[in-house]
Amino acid sequence: MEYNKKSISELRKLYSENKVSPSEVVSFCLDSINSNDSKIEAFLKVFYEDAMKRARHLDGESPEGKPLYGIPVAVKDNICTKGYETTCASKILEGYRPPYNATVVERLLDAGAVIIGKTNMDEFAMGSSTENSAYKITKNPYDTEYAPGGSSGGSAAAVAASMVPVSLGSDTGGSIRQPASLCGVVGLKGTYGRVSRYGLIAFASSLDQIGPITGTVEDSAVVMNVISGRDSRDATTIPDPPGDLTESVGKGPEGMKIAVPRGYEDLDIADEIKEILKGTIEKLKAENASVEFVELPDMDASIACYYILANAEASSNLARYDGVKYAFRAEAESLEEMYERTRGEGFGDEVKRRVLLGTYVLSAGYYDAYYKKAQQVRAMICSKFESLFSRYDLVMLPTVPGTSFRIGERIDNPIEMYLSDIFTTPANIAGLPAISLPAGFAENGLPLGIQLLAGYAGEAKLLRGAAVLERIYGFNRYKEE
Repeated sequence: MEYNKKSISELRKLYSENKVSPSEVVSFCLDSINSNDSKIEAFLKVFYEDAMKRARHLDGESPEGKPLYGIPVAVKDNICTKGYETTCASKILEGYRPPYNATVVERLLDAGAVIIGKTNMDEFAMGSSTENSAYKITKNPYDTEYAPGGSSGGSAAAVAASMVPVSLGSDTGGSIRQPASLCGVVGLKGTYGRVSRYGLIAFASSLDQIGPITGTVEDSAVVMNVISGRDSRDATTIPDPPGDLTESVGKGPEGMKIAVPRGYEDLDIADEIKEILKGTIEKLKAENASVEFVELPDMDASIACYYILANAEASSNLARYDGVKYAFRAEAESLEEMYERTRGEGFGDEVKRRVLLGTYVLSAGYYDAYYKKAQQVRAMICSKFESLFSRYDLVMLPTVPGTSFRIGERIDNPIEMYLSDIFTTPANIAGLPAISLPAGFAENGLPLGIQLLAGYAGEAKLLRGAAVLERIYGFNRYKEE
């Protein structure tokens, strides 16, 4: 039995019936990684010995009260794991071993999960292709000449290649949803503050969120149940729990009001996505959901606003990496030279580009013209979404404009690369929950994704709608062939 191709609910059923043990499942997944990851390169580190040790310990425990009992989970390399190297795929953090676990890692372990390894990413989560890693380039499991997306490309590829059933990513402007779309898996970003950021190495603190990448919507709900909740170590966390999100997954769309961008046929997106949207609208109406066309907040304004604010916050957050306290330190004759050489040698080109842009928009002469104006645009976008979600339950739109792109195709064209986030950044700007799920395939055989957004703290509605679309599309990576 291929345990690496089972959903969480299927594995839990096997465990409860004593048909398999955690050590058997984890061993199977580790064998899958060992066989397949040389082609995909999703992992930076795999904890072979410690994962098996943890699994054997679970063999002697009951699965009761542990919703992720024996479930192998991969974790993006910007999420702190105690005693295990956490580098953000950057040379500047090479050798850094955090003395603590991120809150999400603690909650996974408390729920019975087995942390199987750390996944590759764009350096400091800055990128949309996972080509900006200092260590390797992750490939798309559907075609290894293509990128998996980013910055959580390693996490998405690990699930898409059936090496693990669950991974965690981080989403600053679409970095969970975009690679989920390009790799044909489910990627969920919660409301800002739904999941603690304690132990997430910061890129842009007002935008970053941790979330699950899974094979099914139900699996995303299970994981989100575990990792959500108030955390005294993160003052931005939402005090009210979301409730049991799995209860929303089995409900139909009757009575739901869904908004779709007016004139989506004229958007610069693949024809296959337009056809998917058209067919989805018809099927939702046939199931007594209300679908209306609306004007959405300006996408161009959202992405411009995002890249000003994100880079400004990155400039501030990454100032701490100067060779004094963390990991890499360049040899130098003076303190100033050490700063310059450490950052010059330790950071990659994309990180340098964003730090320079962020420093520029925060400088005295340009603060009002760029940063202040971007904050004003952000307030306007938030207000428009608040008004929209007072009338509608969900917004449906593409996740990305099309399918994946060839590795190397956009690496020298940052503007084109940035525009792949045009449909995902609004949810981060407004702090809203959003999910991408696989909707089909293009003629070239690569996956296509559709995205749903909900209002503040609207994860239950979001997952209800996503489960409906999952059924409509009939895409279940765990169904029997």
